[in-house]
Amino acid sequence: MEALHTPVLLEEVLHWMRVRPEGTYIDATVGTGGYALALAPLLSTGRLVGIDRDPQALEVARERLREFEGKVTLVRSNFSSVGEIARSLRLPPADGVLADLGVSSLQLDTPGRGFSFRYAAPLDMRMDPDELSSAADIVNHWPEVDLANLIFRYGEERNSRRIARAILRARPVRDTAHLATVVAGAQKARGRQKLHPATKTFLALRIAVNRELEELEQFLDRAPATLSPEGRWLMLSYHSLEDRLVKQQFQRLAQRRVLRILSKKVIQAGEAEVRVNPRARSGKLRVAEKLAS
Repeated sequence: MEALHTPVLLEEVLHWMRVRPEGTYIDATVGTGGYALALAPLLSTGRLVGIDRDPQALEVARERLREFEGKVTLVRSNFSSVGEIARSLRLPPADGVLADLGVSSLQLDTPGRGFSFRYAAPLDMRMDPDELSSAADIVNHWPEVDLANLIFRYGEERNSRRIARAILRARPVRDTAHLATVVAGAQKARGRQKLHPATKTFLALRIAVNRELEELEQFLDRAPATLSPEGRWLMLSYHSLEDRLVKQQFQRLAQRRVLRILSKKVIQAGEAEVRVNPRARSGKLRVAEKLAS
């Protein structure tokens, strides 16, 4: 269980969250419970609410957090519903809200979920298995121009048109391994590369399948209302599209005197953490505090 997911920037998250034993905290993307396992022992009469739309991850989190059952409440939902969840649970204004926007190790390392090109697996990529549309629907049925635009916008892939044409020629694309081969074949050889040629295309598909940017925009609009004065808001992102949305929203709310930005520069993992947890390399933490109205 413990090896399922290593939380990124955990020490920094605990430092900036400034947990009060009697406080109320929301982990809006609780996943398998990595951060929650570190936050829950710091509470005495306080409460932690964990939200996630992935039932498999929540099942793992529930087992890992069993000893904190009286302090921790887990809710299956999209994190964009944070305000509705806070109201339904009659939570007091939260002393801290955390959202880690990364894909969990459970999702990446479970072949059948289809998030990774390391395995031949169904083209799924749904964080919530009850969602109707999967990556296979996009890859095998979207028009070429829409597919190219998606890969360009969400993957920031400059070869998006060439990749979209290759995908259409290869239809029906059978699985993740087939798609990775098709995308790699459409790329121009550029010598030794840090990223697999299919990385950006897989990222774009995952974002589209799970409507990640739409969900994030809604969360960024709704989360401030759940915070108490001096409540801390921590956002961990892993690619430029997410980080840009977070940065811009923090700046807008700071200008309106809703928030005070505490992280003047984005906080990133040091070399020692990256050596132990390579997935921490792309993590970016931004922190703000709600101002009294």
